[in-house]
Amino acid sequence: MALLHRLLGRAARIVWRITRPRTIGVRAVLLDPAGARVVLVRHTYIDGWYLPGGGVKKGEGVTQALHRELAEEVAVTGATVERVLGVYHNRREGKDDHVVVYVTRAGSDALHGADAMEVAEVGWFALDALPEGTTPATRRRIAEFRAGTTGSGAW
Repeated sequence: MALLHRLLGRAARIVWRITRPRTIGVRAVLLDPAGARVVLVRHTYIDGWYLPGGGVKKGEGVTQALHRELAEEVAVTGATVERVLGVYHNRREGKDDHVVVYVTRAGSDALHGADAMEVAEVGWFALDALPEGTTPATRRRIAEFRAGTTGSGAW
């Protein structure tokens, strides 16, 4: 099933290169209650470790999408939104994608991949000890958070 999901992801990226849709997404720098660790997600359909998040559906607000994605990807509900880290522009997959990154805090350490079709693995990681395979954009967002800066520009 993971192979099918990976193939569907590749097909979607081909369609995006042709149609170049404008999209909006959300991601979360989701911290544990102590603020010492961040949650990262490894998906079934693409390589690397990412901040949890995804696309905003039609008719859905960005904060609503953020909470939906956290529930779907890491089974976290009721996370506290502390601030917007930044708004970024991503053209990497052929889309004209705008991504809003929030700094959020979980109410507990409980964590697991909620959607086995989409999520291969989740975990808490120290901010200064990210796992091998963490994507460059994810590393940049965490570095911005650690520096206390507000980000913008290219993803």
